[in-house]
Amino acid sequence: MTTLSRRNLLKAGAIGVPAAALAGRPALAAAPLPVVETSGSAPVQLAGFDKVMKTFVQDRKITAAQLAIMKSGRIVLARGYRYNDFSRALPTVSPTSLFRIASVSKNITSAAIMRLVQDGKLSLSAKVTQLLGLTPADPRMAQVTVLRLMQHLGGWDKDVSKDQLWLDHTIAATLDVPLPIGHADIIRYATARQLDFDPGTKMVYSNYGYMLLGRIIAKVSGTSYESYIKTKLLQPLGITRMRLGKSLRSQAAPGEIAYESQYTNKSVVDTSGTVVPFPYGGFNMPNQDANGGWLASAVDLVRWTLAFDKPGTVLSSASIAKLVAKPEIGINEYGSWYGGGWWVRQVTGHLNTWHNGSMPGTFTYLARLQNGFSYAVLFNRREESGSLDYDTIDDDINKVSVSSWPQGDLTGRYF
Repeated sequence: MTTLSRRNLLKAGAIGVPAAALAGRPALAAAPLPVVETSGSAPVQLAGFDKVMKTFVQDRKITAAQLAIMKSGRIVLARGYRYNDFSRALPTVSPTSLFRIASVSKNITSAAIMRLVQDGKLSLSAKVTQLLGLTPADPRMAQVTVLRLMQHLGGWDKDVSKDQLWLDHTIAATLDVPLPIGHADIIRYATARQLDFDPGTKMVYSNYGYMLLGRIIAKVSGTSYESYIKTKLLQPLGITRMRLGKSLRSQAAPGEIAYESQYTNKSVVDTSGTVVPFPYGGFNMPNQDANGGWLASAVDLVRWTLAFDKPGTVLSSASIAKLVAKPEIGINEYGSWYGGGWWVRQVTGHLNTWHNGSMPGTFTYLARLQNGFSYAVLFNRREESGSLDYDTIDDDINKVSVSSWPQGDLTGRYF
């Protein structure tokens, strides 16, 4: 819906003014209609995907979005999208603009764990308490292994004990420490509490488990979590833009888009008690690092899937197989399972893997499907009260049929 500017309101109010009073005045230009603006490339053979994104962005009035598609190792579509109703100035969204990718970060962390295993520096059966020197209140913590963390089998249930990565005020008050809290504070808080179920008995999604994996990567590698990822995983693929994000708008990385949310929260990055936009200080982005802290573009993410599609580049075939192997609890009622940082489903002759990411101001989706088809979709908003469901984007993408794939490769344009 077009917003009436002050000029248009005056024009509307002039309906009852005598014609003589308006004589000689110049005609007022009509306000421009909202449009979906694009950047980058979408070959005509892939127009169906482009149409899905334009419709999705327009219906939800999304001001920053991206789509990238890879086919058989070639980037064949790379676009930025922006809904513009001309009510405010908006930055350009290019195919290389950076977005917070939220929990899509988890397959990056799991790949780093497998690289350490591959290099003989870590075992998947190693006990987390021993690796990190933890003395837990619950003796069942001794049953938590690296593999169980990767597969969300560690014993924490956010519906029972809440998500430790989003309890900054509670943790600060409980430990009597000032904001902002850090990883050590979160671990101290969680370790002093009972687990919610016996490790290895069921899968419950746990951001805290992945935060612990990040600390294991740093300790075993002898370098920072981010440095290890960049050196061992991203550099071999020529990916240089990806990095960990910061909390505040003033700390945005070069080329990072702006995030939108209708919600606010009391700041967790200082003791001011100020109510802030949720994406900017309402949660602590650096604490999210291994479970949801990375910045990337859609082209970076489809390039990243080569770590799993080209054995020997980053991971061996054996390492990749372990990342997509069925967990000890088997498959779920939908016929899928959680491997290491990926949801996995067996289809004829292939394993489909995918993951979404969601936090205030962010919704993302990365998928590796059959026939060498991978895609990444990124948005600067997510489903919130009064908005349309963002979880349908994969269904919309998967319904597009392609009669012939373009033969070009856009990789050299972005890497």
